[in-house]
Formats: sequence, structure tokens, C-alpha cells
Amino acid sequence: MSLPEKFAYWKGIPREEISWYPTIDESKCVGCGMCVASCGRNVFDYDWEKKKAIVARPLQCMVGCTSCQVWCPYNAISFPDPQYVKDLIKKRNVLAIAKKELQERRK
Repeated sequence: MSLPEKFAYWKGIPREEISWYPTIDESKCVGCGMCVASCGRNVFDYDWEKKKAIVARPLQCMVGCTSCQVWCPYNAISFPDPQYVKDLIKKRNVLAIAKKELQERRK
């Protein structure tokens, strides 16, 4: 899958190495489209035949974001355990990268 440049890395980590994206439980999804219409990263598409949302571009999902899960009135969307992101931050020294980015904003 070819990612747009702006989504290719998260804090210096290739996005393909990070397993963070939504999963839709089709048995719970009623096709309301709230996730499709609300996701600012264009992660979802809509299957007009099935009348259901689909995760079309999972790696465009912002690491740690669960907004679509919160918005879903039918609890049809799930994510990995948030501890996954916390562990990734520690393992890949993401805090140091974030601190550097913060200092650059000060300039």
C-alpha cells in the first residue's frame, strides 16, 4: 500500500510498522456513515452494496486516535489496546522525538 508522504511516518517510525487502525464489526455496523463522514484522515470508505463502512486506508489512521470509535453509536468500531501505543512510545523513544518537535516550535 502506497501512503501519501504526510502519513508515511509517525514520529520517525514507518507507519507500516505500527499496527494501529480501526476494525469494524460488521454484525454491529448499521451503515450510518458517521465514521466515514467524520474521519479527517479519510480512513474509511462506504460500501454502497452492503450499506456498510469499510476500513479502506488503515495506515492513514493517526496513531492513538480512537475518535471514530467514540462517535459510533452502535459500538461497531474497535482498536488495539491503548497500551500498545504506550509501549511503542517507550520502545521507540518517541518521547525524545516529541520533545525535539516541541523545542522546534519554540523557535
